[in-house]
Amino acid sequence: MSANWYERHVLPRALDYACGTSVLGRMRALVVPRAQGRVLEVGIGTGLNMRHYDKSRVTHITGLDPALQLHPLARERIAKSGLTVELVGLSAEKIPLPDASVDTVLITYTLCTIADPHAALLEMRRVLAPTGKLLYCEHGRAPDASVQRWQARLQPVWGPLAGGCQLGRDIPALLTAAGFTLPDLQTRYLPGPRPFTFHYWGETLASAPEPLA
Repeated sequence: MSANWYERHVLPRALDYACGTSVLGRMRALVVPRAQGRVLEVGIGTGLNMRHYDKSRVTHITGLDPALQLHPLARERIAKSGLTVELVGLSAEKIPLPDASVDTVLITYTLCTIADPHAALLEMRRVLAPTGKLLYCEHGRAPDASVQRWQARLQPVWGPLAGGCQLGRDIPALLTAAGFTLPDLQTRYLPGPRPFTFHYWGETLASAPEPLA
């Protein structure tokens, strides 16, 4: 089986299944309904967040994802949702939106696969309005050294199978390095194998001083 064939035909359904579990659905339900106004969803994937948006609170959604093979599933869910969504097939390191043009940036299970998460987060901060907010729900680096070792052992196999997903990214460190503050950061292990299930979620404002270059 070639890598390209896997990425085109197997990976979209595999990711949709893995990211669409009831456990992750409950996490999405904690975060996504808080989105409001003009929304940028970074890493829209197969559109699993569509059913969790509060239609009365959002006016427009830009869905950003460079994985074009995921877009057909996303379009199906967008059509069912009744939401106004513009799909953009680009990565987040260069977001094609003006400065201060969105009220909410939403990232769910996204930072693990972005090639340059720091550059992407700086772009997310750039496009947020001064009173905007970033909503996040991510898995990442576990707090326990023994679990971190397993994350490192599994990464060489897991990454290619999961579209480049990085198990051990330090989500709070990435957010704060990009100038975000984390006033309501929440963390815990979800049910399942610990190398895959340590979660971070919350809301942060784009009001911190500019980070040093």
